[in-house]
Amino acid sequence: MYSQTEVSLITQKFWTSFGVYMSPVPSASIEKVNWINYKTGIKGIIFKLNADKNAATVTVEIFLKDIMLQHQYFHTFTNFASAFKNIAGKDWLFNKHYFTENKGEVSTIMVELKNVNIFKENDWPTIISFLKHNIISLDAFWAAYKPAFELI
Repeated sequence: MYSQTEVSLITQKFWTSFGVYMSPVPSASIEKVNWINYKTGIKGIIFKLNADKNAATVTVEIFLKDIMLQHQYFHTFTNFASAFKNIAGKDWLFNKHYFTENKGEVSTIMVELKNVNIFKENDWPTIISFLKHNIISLDAFWAAYKPAFELI
């Protein structure tokens, strides 16, 4: 397969390409944004982009030591689920209890594109298009609804 060095180089090349492609795109609030390392401004809520040998994903990940607050944030997202899906699309999956090895229980909202491979440059346009569309849509939702999360 690929050595660890090759995996690192290919991955770095992909994300650099994506970053360059997205750099001129303004956020919904007309501010410059680092799309790859999107800052929500709310502690415990992050937007993650991922691509690997099987799929590409865009994820809202909610993780806090205070599990009740984490669930409150998730509940706020579910209260706006209709608006979220109208803005971001209907394919997003809401999961209140998702367990990871390193973070424990997190809550997620994610959309996935299967059967693409970051190690096949021919798949890059499809992956980039998917990531771009979904992170921009997520940003549009966040620009409109972030104030509700700031009140928590």
